[in-house]
Amino acid sequence: MSQDEYKALQALPPATPERQERYGPHPSQVIDLYGEAAGGGLVVLLHGGFWREQWDRSHLSPFAAALAGQGVPVALVEYRRVGGDGGWPATAEDVDAALDHLGAVPSVLFGHSAGGQLALWAAAKRERAAGRVVVLAPIADLERAHAMRLSGGAVAGFLGGEDKVASSLWEADPMRLLPRTPVEILHGTADQEVPIELSRRYANNWGARLHLMPGVGHYAPLTPRTPSFDTLSRSLR
Repeated sequence: MSQDEYKALQALPPATPERQERYGPHPSQVIDLYGEAAGGGLVVLLHGGFWREQWDRSHLSPFAAALAGQGVPVALVEYRRVGGDGGWPATAEDVDAALDHLGAVPSVLFGHSAGGQLALWAAAKRERAAGRVVVLAPIADLERAHAMRLSGGAVAGFLGGEDKVASSLWEADPMRLLPRTPVEILHGTADQEVPIELSRRYANNWGARLHLMPGVGHYAPLTPRTPSFDTLSRSLR
């Protein structure tokens, strides 16, 4: 299921932003802007990819353009990633800096997968990260994800190595960070990349609203013209 969804998403050509802004000197410290801010509250997008350099924001650009086509102004944030001067805490610091650069509090902060972890981190660390935080299949429990060796040890890679995991969890793991912003989670029941257990654990811990998407995998909600995209876009609007 997830592999078919991944191929469908990857088959979409990247969507060129209308504008681009830099929030720092590093090549990855950039924000792509879609749509007009006058059309409504800004939605900020944080992409996934297990925090690794090989997965950048391009796969989320068709999603951003589709939302803008519905009248939703979008800021698609890139950040430094593992293998490209990123990892903990640089990656999270980039999210913080990008939100500072944008200025006004966005109506929604959205994160997918590893981007979900970053959005939940921001929801706890910033006084007002957004009006709402909406996350799709987030890596919401770093300790459990590490114990499961998710994506070949992605959590240890993000946190700087096995010897850094335990000491970093207190600052990085959403399960240990009380959110200051209302959180809504969507998670497909057929997700083979990020177990639904992680979302359930976070929702039970912090009282977030959890919406299960029957038969949906990890990528379909990001692919325009799918039923699950319609469900997600309604949540963001």
